[in-house]
Amino acid sequence: MNTIKTGLICFLRGAWIAGTLPILITSLPSSRLNSFHALLLGFAKRGKIMPSSSHKFTVPQSFFLHFYLLAVVWTTILLMGTWYFACNVAPLRAESLSYPAAASHLTGGSHVFSLHKSRFTSAEDRFNVWKSVFLLLLMEVHVLKRLYETFCVFNYSSSARMHILGYLTGLYFYIAAPLSLCTFCVVEAVNFAADQVAEFNVEGQDVMSITNFDLRGYVKPMTRLGWCQWAGASIFAWGWLHQYRCHAILGSLREHKDQTVEYVIPHGDWFDIVSSPHYLAEMIIYAGLLIASGGADFTIWLLLVFVVANLAFAAAETHRWYLQKFEDYPVDRWAILPFVH
Repeated sequence: MNTIKTGLICFLRGAWIAGTLPILITSLPSSRLNSFHALLLGFAKRGKIMPSSSHKFTVPQSFFLHFYLLAVVWTTILLMGTWYFACNVAPLRAESLSYPAAASHLTGGSHVFSLHKSRFTSAEDRFNVWKSVFLLLLMEVHVLKRLYETFCVFNYSSSARMHILGYLTGLYFYIAAPLSLCTFCVVEAVNFAADQVAEFNVEGQDVMSITNFDLRGYVKPMTRLGWCQWAGASIFAWGWLHQYRCHAILGSLREHKDQTVEYVIPHGDWFDIVSSPHYLAEMIIYAGLLIASGGADFTIWLLLVFVVANLAFAAAETHRWYLQKFEDYPVDRWAILPFVH
């Protein structure tokens, strides 16, 4: 199991580094990198900043829907499995430390719970399991909002396109990002679920009767999380709210999918400060997740670095497009980070 977990963590970290390095390289001030910058930009362009002459190897931008459908399904599976695992194997209760009592409570010949509990004997380990549940819950809130926005807020033009590599990157991102939030216990949670199914097939309903749903038991441990988790959740909520507001502003600029009017300069909320406030809000959302994680997981750090690098790269090009498109574009707007970029 440790080998599988180590392999998963190494793969995720390697992927985030591999996705970030090209963007960082193109940001170096060297004319020799111009062609590489143009190549990378060709993969990243979408929507209004993608010229009509560059539609080879592209898909409709409305395929963003696929990202969020996948994200909701996948995050829900991880959240339900990890939450169930946490309740049964890593309860944040003082009495959970009494394993003989726990074993007698579990009854009969079932070894599933005692076997998995023996791997999370410390209070810190159990706390980290519940922290993973909390992070996945925040991620679920985020992707549900993005799915709602795709259906009810945005009206993608039929001519809006994105590069196929950008599309595949998006699919990968919404598989890897939720996984990166729960690497501490996801392998154990999967094995626990598999063991439960296997033992149920052998011993029947008597084994599963100990897993009756207890809403209080599923929710109460959340109240025992630390200030760091709630501070991160507050930052997450701040970014989440402003991203919705900014997306609503963008969505209002195109009321119908077949609308072909000229683009206009968006105003309101953070649009009065930066050109891509929805990207800034996304950065804040993932910064909130990092803070809620406690900042000790290097995988989540790499996830945040990838998000920041990718969105800053896209925002810089969007800002250039606005400046070229509109002669009266506000000169005091930054690209994405006020007073920085």
